[in-house]
Amino acid sequence: MKQITLAFDTSNYTTSCAFFDGETGCNAGRLLPVAQGQLGLRQSEALFSHVRALPQVMEQLPLTGEIFAVGASAAPRETEGSYMPCFLAGSTQAQVLAKAMGVPCRLFSHQQGHIAAATWSAGRLSLLDRPMLAWHLSGGTTELLYVTPRGSAVTCEIIGKTTDVSAGQLIDRTGVLLGLPFPAGKALDALAAEAKEQTRYDPRLDGLDFSLSGVEHKMKQLVEKGAPAPDAAYFALSSVVSTVIRVTERARQRYGDLPVLFSGGVASNSLLRKSVSDGIFAQPQFSTDNAMGVAILTYRAVKNGE
Repeated sequence: MKQITLAFDTSNYTTSCAFFDGETGCNAGRLLPVAQGQLGLRQSEALFSHVRALPQVMEQLPLTGEIFAVGASAAPRETEGSYMPCFLAGSTQAQVLAKAMGVPCRLFSHQQGHIAAATWSAGRLSLLDRPMLAWHLSGGTTELLYVTPRGSAVTCEIIGKTTDVSAGQLIDRTGVLLGLPFPAGKALDALAAEAKEQTRYDPRLDGLDFSLSGVEHKMKQLVEKGAPAPDAAYFALSSVVSTVIRVTERARQRYGDLPVLFSGGVASNSLLRKSVSDGIFAQPQFSTDNAMGVAILTYRAVKNGE
């Protein structure tokens, strides 16, 4: 019987569990319920929903080995002061389970997990052992990272970011305005493919930082003026994609021609994938929030004696 690691990730909108055996693995997850027309959940609601969902998600995970370590996401980032209550659902579960089983427990950040899941699902796990650039594009985070190895994991330095609205927030707000369900990424992606007028807005860059609030403002103007929904969807997505490309080009001028990894739910967008020909993308199911990366990092850390 193979030895496996079991991991939990309880982000703001997805409850997930995963296992990894050194080569292969499996992730099971469930989106938290958000009422039609709402743009998210309060942390107290998210935490309660995770606690309820974890047993049901675990039932969906076909464990195929002997658990020798347990891991979890404990915070959004590995920086001091990074904290969201919803991660307590998974991290406390992992610590209690590891103690009861007499096996090690390793805690990582949600961001580290995203990067590990993306590299593994793209067939490029070796990228964890060298410097790279990585975009973390999600509902709460839009950051360009300079990623370097740290033991069996990685450390992430934020070198570029949105100064206000995240890419995921812009996409979800556009979708809800157009009557799509939350989270709106997949539906907005499909809607944008039907656009007749393919326009965009390029916000000003401040070094590697940028603001997406202007894109949101102009998108709302389009909708108010009666623009067809597909055109408004394309406008929002194309503006995000163009900004990401421009910032990436500027970062490569500063840091060298490094590999560029894309992780986070927004990284599953088809327009982004088509527009960045040399980008390294996770498989779509491992672009969104998942526990797979944490299971991988836990395996690497314990096997290496860390």
